Amino acid sequence: MSNRIFAFDVDGTLTPSRSSIDAEFGKWFEKFAQTYPVYLVTGSDHPKTLEQLGKPIMNLVQRSYQCSGNDVWIRGETIRSNDWKLPYSAHAWLENVLEESAFPLRTGTHIEQRPGMVNFSIVGRGADTAQRQRYAEYDQAIGERLNIADLFNLRFAELGIVANVAGDTGMDIQPRGADKSQIIPELKQLHPDAEIYFYGDKTAPGGNDHTIATALLSQGHSVFPVNNWQDTFTLLKQTVEI
Repeated sequence: MSNRIFAFDVDGTLTPSRSSIDAEFGKWFEKFAQTYPVYLVTGSDHPKTLEQLGKPIMNLVQRSYQCSGNDVWIRGETIRSNDWKLPYSAHAWLENVLEESAFPLRTGTHIEQRPGMVNFSIVGRGADTAQRQRYAEYDQAIGERLNIADLFNLRFAELGIVANVAGDTGMDIQPRGADKSQIIPELKQLHPDAEIYFYGDKTAPGGNDHTIATALLSQGHSVFPVNNWQDTFTLLKQTVEI
């Protein structure tokens, strides 16, 4: 493969989770996106990603695959969106899980419907940075989210719905196949001869980058697991010249 395109998760890969991109990295990434084809693929909705990365970067990327590829944007305009909704039985099950969790803090917006998917969070989308960190430490200690995802996937397998750990505090839930891996055929159509480089912080089994990472590796492309945006910045500087 003679040329390369770059696809990135956002939370935990280009930015701290739910936070804005680092100023130095942001300036570098703007130059990078002017030099190479860049695509975003994130579980977040478009307003949140715009808040995190800013309009200059969002206007430079080729496409922004929001909500795990279920809501696709080009330079501030949506070009298609999936209207799937979570079935009532799954919604009720999540409400019961929320009630039974031993984690004591609730900040609101725990089951958030997004285009083509749902984000579920025990602590809630209203949590500030300290509250999110508190839940992240709790989850790291007991593995609550992965356990919930495993139970959900067993319970709703017949409905074809899949849950994966996402970010530091949430879970992404969508129909099987409507995850981040769904963008690969379009990337290959847009760049038939290119090698795809993908960067994500949740590429391990159970994470919402796992399916796209596995599919890309099986097709001979390159995957770079990272722990944070600093890893991504370091790897990019080792990989490209701008």
